[in-house]
Amino acid sequence: QVQLVESGGGLVQAGGSLRLSCADSGRAFSRYIMAWFRQAPGKEREFVAGILLSGSNTTYADSVKGRFTISRDNAKNTVYLQMNNLKPEDTAVYYCAARLVVTPNYNYWGQGTQVTVSS
Repeated sequence: QVQLVESGGGLVQAGGSLRLSCADSGRAFSRYIMAWFRQAPGKEREFVAGILLSGSNTTYADSVKGRFTISRDNAKNTVYLQMNNLKPEDTAVYYCAARLVVTPNYNYWGQGTQVTVSS
């Protein structure tokens, strides 16, 4: 069973950095594709970044390419999102999510962590 807990959100000025963490208390973390999503007020949840099992392959939304980096440490059952050069439009609740390779949809979600970027 996957249980995801995010941390690391907060308030930061534009141009600043934050690192989000998402820890899984389960026993099969390395079997799951991991991703970060975000949802801003009044908007739909959107994909931010994804990482495959070994961490060798990553994908990003165009809006964050070059600024955000997703990584994972399978020994620590944790996925990270390093966010640099933050912009006010990055303000949102950030969620980590997990799915098995054979599953098309992300079916395990954390509770979310708030990121607020002031101008």
